This record gives sequence, structure tokens and C-alpha cells, in this order.
Amino acid sequence: MTKNTFGGERLSFIDAIRALAILMMLQGHFVAGLLSDEYRVLDNPLFMAWRYLRGLTAPVFFTISGFIFTLLLERHRGKGWGNPRLKKGLFRGLKLIVIGYLLQLRLLWLLQGAINPTFNIVHVLQSIGLSLILIVLLYWITDRLKKEFLGILLLGITVLLFSYQSVYVNWDYDHFPEIISNYFTRKNGSVFTIVPWFGFASFGGFLALAFSGRFTHTMFYKKSILWMVPVGTILLLRSYEGIEYLKNLTHFHIFEAALPNSYLFARLGTILLLFAFFMLVQRYVKSGIILKIGENTLPIYVLHSIILYGSITGLGLTRWFYHSLSGTTVLIAAPIFVFGVSWAAIWSLRKWSILKKLF
Repeated sequence: MTKNTFGGERLSFIDAIRALAILMMLQGHFVAGLLSDEYRVLDNPLFMAWRYLRGLTAPVFFTISGFIFTLLLERHRGKGWGNPRLKKGLFRGLKLIVIGYLLQLRLLWLLQGAINPTFNIVHVLQSIGLSLILIVLLYWITDRLKKEFLGILLLGITVLLFSYQSVYVNWDYDHFPEIISNYFTRKNGSVFTIVPWFGFASFGGFLALAFSGRFTHTMFYKKSILWMVPVGTILLLRSYEGIEYLKNLTHFHIFEAALPNSYLFARLGTILLLFAFFMLVQRYVKSGIILKIGENTLPIYVLHSIILYGSITGLGLTRWFYHSLSGTTVLIAAPIFVFGVSWAAIWSLRKWSILKKLF
């Protein structure tokens, strides 16, 4: 996995956030795939809380991905194409896209000389991979300029993508080949289209540029927490009201378009609060299994896809237990699945060195 060491210090709070995100994703996918429909009660506060928290895992992954790769690029600013992180970033993005498509292949179809119809669907790995490529290209284009320019550009992209999300989804993408149009429309089954998801990666890039060069400064973490907590709280609790106020004040179309999408800005607030929390407790998460999990999110994701969804083999838990398990069974089995998959992925990387080169 990518090493997030900057200024001689490893940012353990980033690994801790990634660990939380992957663990939440594992249990979220397990529960969503196997819990019986009779337990999916929308007026149950526990179920609604679980549903909301599950919806945060992908935004966190996109934000963290943009954050880390922008920081890595910033270490070599001004070198143009000579920046070693440009090529590594492009390769990493392409690798994620390839792995994403490989996981969607089905062996039985291949043995029959065909490709399964769901192969072209864009899921999280393809979208994160393309997001990394876009960030690398934007960085390369603006490399000779001050980092503040790229920071404003990335934040502006986030605001535009989130504000006009309801507009973009209604555009007609049928004139593109399906493998391309699936990055923009959910009509064919894609889940993580580039709009609005690249907005979270670009926001991560903006945060990286805001933090770049300051990690070793005295009081950096305390000062960061002091602004992230109030800003995050306002975004989380008052995004809709804030956008509505700006719409009535300025009558700009962007604010009117953004109102239905205020939940996206609210998620940015939650992400800021997560950053603040893990910065606060960073001294307590500098070692141990949590960091190991955070360092190995990709192999954990791949293994969970194979076991739960039957990626490649077609033989996953959802094939036999889809929406069929009781609440008690899921409550017991979910932690076993989460920690079992995490342990198996980390153990496999230690056992077979060739896997480290793959991931």
C-alpha cells in the first residue's frame, strides 16, 4: 500500500481513518447483503444509524485517496514530469481500474468464451482509480503555479460537482460506448460514477494542500482541530439552511441547484470531524493491528469481494444467504466476517511475498 510518511513523520491518523473505513465497509456490505428484509425497518433508529454510517465509508475512502496522493505529489513540486509521483500515481490509478474490472469477471462465463454482462459496471475501485488519475493530471498541469491555485481549483471542483449533481445525472450519455458512459450514469448498474464521487477525492486533495508542509509545525494538530470541528459541525448540521440562505441572498443558480444535494456537503462535515477526532487521538494509534488494517485496505477489499460477492468465482456468501439471515445471526456473524477477512488478508501478505508486489 501507499506509504503516507511526510516530513519524517508517519501520519498514523490517516491509517486509523482508513482502518475505520474498511472495517465499516466490511460489516456494511455483510449486513446489506445478508440481513433478511424483515429486519430492514426504516423507522428503527438503530437501523437508520447503521444505514447512515454505512453511507460514509465510500466518501472517506475517496477523500483519503485524494489526500494521500496529493501530499505525495506535493513533495516534488516544480519538477514537472520529472516528479516521480506522477508516474506512480498514474500507474496506481490504472492498477485500481484493472483490479476493479478483474473482480467483476466471472469464471464460468469465461470458460464458455463470453464475458458476463455486469463486467462493464463501474464500482468503487474503478472510480477511485480514475479519480487518482485526474488528480495527477491536474497537478501536472498546474505544477509550475503556486499550490494555492490548485487548492482553489480542487475545492471549486468539489463545489461544482456536488452542487450540480442532480443536473449531471439527467444528461444523456448514450452516445458514448457503454464502458465509458458507465463512469457517468447509473442507468446500467454503476454505483460509483465519477460525478459526484470525484468531488470527495478533490476535497481530499484540497485538504492535503492546506496541510502540506505544516505537519511538523508547533501546534499544527491543535490548530487544525480548532477549525475543523466548527466547520465540520456547521456543514453536518446546517448545510441545507446555509445553502438556502445563500440562495435567497444572492439568487445565484448554483445555490438553487445545490439545495437537493446538501447531503453531500453534510458528508464533508462528517469527514472533517473524523479528521479532527483521529488527529486528537493520534498518539494512541501509532502501532498495532489498527494501523496494519489501515495499511492494507486494498487486499482486504479484494478478499472480501471474493468471499462475500463471489468475485471471479461466482461462489460467494450472497449466492446462498442473500437477504436471508436473522438479525441475531448477522449480529454474531458480522464481527467474525470483519476480523476474519482482515486477518486472512494480512496473513496472506506475510505468507506470500508476491502478493505485496500485486497490491
